Amino acid sequence: MRKIFATRQISALRRLGAAMLFSAALAASAAGAHAGPIAEPLVSAQWLNGHRGDRGLVVLDIRSAIDGSKPEAFAQGHIPGAVHSDYDKAGWRVTRNNVPFMVPTTLELEKLIGDLGIDETSHVVLVPAGVNVLDFGSAARTYWTLKYVGIAKVSILDGGLAAWKAAGFKLDTGAHAPSPAIFSATLDKSILAEAAEVEKIEASGGATLIDARPASFFTGKEKAPNVAAYGHIPGALSLDSAEFYDAASNRLKPKAELATIASHVQPGSVVSYCNTGHWAATDWFVLHELLGSKNAKLYAGSMVEWTSNASRPIESARTKWDDLKKKLGLGS
Repeated sequence: MRKIFATRQISALRRLGAAMLFSAALAASAAGAHAGPIAEPLVSAQWLNGHRGDRGLVVLDIRSAIDGSKPEAFAQGHIPGAVHSDYDKAGWRVTRNNVPFMVPTTLELEKLIGDLGIDETSHVVLVPAGVNVLDFGSAARTYWTLKYVGIAKVSILDGGLAAWKAAGFKLDTGAHAPSPAIFSATLDKSILAEAAEVEKIEASGGATLIDARPASFFTGKEKAPNVAAYGHIPGALSLDSAEFYDAASNRLKPKAELATIASHVQPGSVVSYCNTGHWAATDWFVLHELLGSKNAKLYAGSMVEWTSNASRPIESARTKWDDLKKKLGLGS
């Protein structure tokens, strides 16, 4: 009798175990279906035209004065179904403690992103104007921000709105108000370098600092208005974001060329910076998203934050003659 009872117990346990495994498999399958395919960092106009009706796809037009767009540009012509968020004015970068262009707070980002109809499950395709490398930096910084708050599926329209127009796809006119969503951020701090970390790197190494500005800024011959000192963070490597960009096609260069350009960056952890975290976002995008350097971070505060503390060191090739030329109106 005991043997029969034990046999029944084992049989019941086996059935329970099988049921649990089946349920787990169903859950995993459902989760995979919900997650969908991995989003490519760059998508073509042809891809976007074929996927505009996909569930959860949000086309986010980020044109602003940075690319020369006027406030009425979106209403005058945009990708059908797109929503607009002015990169320069909508709050993607904010002033904190008198330092401009900083990363917004979590609450600020949740409101900004949720109001655009974006939630954790959305696939966001960013649409810059597609006119120059500075414009691409707007898309790269917005892309980084969305990844930072935990949105897994983000892409940039390769060539921007200019590529969409060149492909002959139609435009809509007028306003398009999004339906707000509830968005809860899950911060990915693995892609953000804060000032304290950069101070440690500058003092004792542990990562390669990459300065994404043009050489004139790196050497101290030129300075952005919001940066308090000429020059660069000591020990940094100069890698102008424009080197990654093909000005003729208004796209990033082919992946093989990007890899060649970045080949002098030592393997391991890297932190990119510029004046405001704008140019540097392009370097981060290329290294982290396209070339697979998963230890790449963005120092979003960049030189505006670094030089806001006069005790932080600066290295510069600027001379007294440069200062004299500036006084005479002959230089920067």
